[in-house]
Amino acid sequence: MTALKAATSQQTPLKKFALHSTSTCSARASVYGKCILAGYTDVRKDMCKEEFAQFDETEVVKIG
Repeated sequence: MTALKAATSQQTPLKKFALHSTSTCSARASVYGKCILAGYTDVRKDMCKEEFAQFDETEVVKIG
């Protein structure tokens, strides 16, 4: 059993998501995080929609 598989087998779905998003999709997660950080003082609906869509696409493929 790999370390990643062992770590995720005993965790909640949210923790699994967090682990996968940082270990398998770090580039897209970083782009999305930077977008959120850049506008966190002026949050509005869909402000990082494109970045999230790309990040979410990767997550669906890797986890789903």
